[in-house]
Amino acid sequence: MTSTATNTTVRRRRAFSRKDRITLSAFVGIPTAFHILLVWVPAIGTIGLSFTFWSGIHISDIKWAGIENYNNIFTGTPVFWEAIWHNVIWLLWFGLIATPLGILLAYQIDRQIRGHRFYESAFFVPVVLSLAVTGIIWNFMLQPGGFVQGILGRDISNPISFYGNYDINTYVILGIASWRHIGYIMLLYLSGLKSVDPSLKEAAAIDGATEWQTFRKVILPTMKPVNIIIIVITVIDSLRAFDIVYMIYGSGTGWPILGILVFQNISGGGMSMKGAAYAVILFALCIGPMITYLKQSFAEDVK
Repeated sequence: MTSTATNTTVRRRRAFSRKDRITLSAFVGIPTAFHILLVWVPAIGTIGLSFTFWSGIHISDIKWAGIENYNNIFTGTPVFWEAIWHNVIWLLWFGLIATPLGILLAYQIDRQIRGHRFYESAFFVPVVLSLAVTGIIWNFMLQPGGFVQGILGRDISNPISFYGNYDINTYVILGIASWRHIGYIMLLYLSGLKSVDPSLKEAAAIDGATEWQTFRKVILPTMKPVNIIIIVITVIDSLRAFDIVYMIYGSGTGWPILGILVFQNISGGGMSMKGAAYAVILFALCIGPMITYLKQSFAEDVK
């Protein structure tokens, strides 16, 4: 048995010419080398540096710190807990409002309501824009003398402070982020709905099920793989939020989230390497949803 398998492997190798093997090695080896160099080496290096004191200039200056950076973050940095709370708010907003709205929109478009092509195109446009560009667009629209201020009847001398007023700026930022997230979830769910067997809906209708019962008892269970992916993406997007807040507040802590703290501490230098520790904490929070997402993706590929 082993001999047969060995002979089969040898024949497969002989089926490739020397040029084929070089080409395959290049196509596999070069991307793998770049991935290791640009992703894994910095990631492992960041984890290691989070346990050190270093200014980021001379390697000889690296000093072992143990868990001092983490201890300082958890016990001596109140802004960290404020950032965690803002990320939790972001997650709750996306999970309870933005994501359900995207699913509802996808379901209505799949039913081909009047004007469904317009709605699909309109909500698709923000998806192709990066969050940084989205932040620039909305920052321009909400600034004094901007489009929204004009609609609300406010001139430059008496504008509404969308970002300076803590009673509303949180919801303004989350609303801007949702503008893109809703369209993204819509596309994911709409692609899943296209794969649902129409006969299942017809059978439910014949049995007298209402539209809500059909969605809850037929469509949702059928869409389980897509639902898991959407939940994971919602969690990851909430944790890695950075672009919009940075475009509005810069690297300051006007509205701190974990991504801002990572950038602020790494770009600001210093001997603490707290930025690396923040990055490791953010990675640890994301790794669970990432593994779930990859596991689900591989399971779909196997099927």
